[in-house]
Amino acid sequence: MLYKLNLEHILFLDIETVPQQQHFTDLDETAQLLWEQKTQYQRKEEFTPEEFYDRAGIWAEFGKIVCISVGYFKIQGDLRTFRTTSFYGDETKILKEFKQLLTGYFSGVKHLLCAHNGKDFDFPYIARRMIINGINLPYKLDLFGKKPWEIPHLDTMELWKFGDYKHYTSLKLLAHILGIPSPKEDMDGGMVKDVFYKEKDIDRIINYCELDVVTTAQVFLRLRNEELLSDDEIKKV
Repeated sequence: MLYKLNLEHILFLDIETVPQQQHFTDLDETAQLLWEQKTQYQRKEEFTPEEFYDRAGIWAEFGKIVCISVGYFKIQGDLRTFRTTSFYGDETKILKEFKQLLTGYFSGVKHLLCAHNGKDFDFPYIARRMIINGINLPYKLDLFGKKPWEIPHLDTMELWKFGDYKHYTSLKLLAHILGIPSPKEDMDGGMVKDVFYKEKDIDRIINYCELDVVTTAQVFLRLRNEELLSDDEIKKV
């Protein structure tokens, strides 16, 4: 079935998130207590709630989205391009603009969303942050009442599992073993918080996010045993 999908009907995406506040002490007392309770199992006795706060961006209840990057294929005869763009700035603005893209261009039954680990992270995170920001969910993110085969989401990590539910493979590892050239990244996910709050370098985050979108698309092509994208085929719009 994977081979039958039309590449032009798939929107590839990735998100970058940070804690809602730069420092744990910036949270009000209620939020601090709730953070302590929420992370008790993960922290155990190794970290205090404040020491663990660097990871708050992982949870939609304590984090926020600072960038959503997307990519999509355009195929005209023998000419294939992969176009990327990003939404950034105020989180509400990011989410509304992303929703406009979905409702305007990727709302049909034929359209699918694809991300690496998207089913466990990107898709539910975006949906939760939309609800928190008072934004009605677009059809592609509203899963209530949908049967499993009706959910319009693809996940390259899930595709690689082949039914092995306990198996986790990072995007970087998957790209490496599939022979996908590593993009020249100058950061990793653990650095996003400091790049956002301390360096205030959103362009660096956007570049990192878009590179992951391209890599996700490359992994998808390899899973279909198709030729990888060349640098000339990748266009930033």
